[in-house]
Amino acid sequence: MRFDVVTLFPELFAPFLELALVGKAARAGTITVRLQSPRDFAVDKHGSTDDTPYGGGHGMVMRPGPIVDVLEALDASRGDAAPRAHRVLLSPQGRPFTQSIARRLATDHAAVALVCGRYEGFDERIRSFVDEEISIGDFVMTGGEVAAMCVIEAVARLVPGVLGNLASTEEESHAAGLIEYPQYTRPPVFRELAVPPVLVSGDHAKIARWRRDESLSRTYARRPDLWSAAVATDDERARTEGRELPPAPPKRRPRSKK
Repeated sequence: MRFDVVTLFPELFAPFLELALVGKAARAGTITVRLQSPRDFAVDKHGSTDDTPYGGGHGMVMRPGPIVDVLEALDASRGDAAPRAHRVLLSPQGRPFTQSIARRLATDHAAVALVCGRYEGFDERIRSFVDEEISIGDFVMTGGEVAAMCVIEAVARLVPGVLGNLASTEEESHAAGLIEYPQYTRPPVFRELAVPPVLVSGDHAKIARWRRDESLSRTYARRPDLWSAAVATDDERARTEGRELPPAPPKRRPRSKK
């Protein structure tokens, strides 16, 4: 899969593309990430990509020309056999990015172009040259580069060959519209906090039910917005909504250093 990133600061992506899962996938050729700066398509000697807004106001607005020129140049350089990239504008005005959107991008598109903003936003006409807008949350950052990394990370791990076990993504938080169940590993007791007995019982049916109940309960308690749309049977809903939620683990004071 190919990711084309339009950014004024391509150097920000260097460690991201060299380390961990994304770096490994890039080195293996499972994914390709191309970085292109709109400054390369500026029309003046200063490489200007922004200007003052018509009608007045604070800050600067990104010009449409350099952004659109970058997108068209990336498409032109892809080769005859390569697909046109699905163009995504990273903007706080976009649809909230979810696991279902990540899966759609990974399965429906062989290439995705991510346009990172800066300053006070984009010239409105840029929106006529993209396919959709995505937001990673209701907050404001100085640019879209971190948002682009979030999208690449979430989408790339769903591409076959990136994860060793793609099936593991089916049980993660949000994969089925629910928060994931609690996970434990060794030791069985850590500072008086024990692993739930069912997980060491060896009874796989009971473990599966416990995990399902915990996933439903956590979603009900922590994300009521997800719970309202959760896929659950009537029995599961009744059992979860009438269940007394377990107390949070007690806070442990750090050990003093002597």
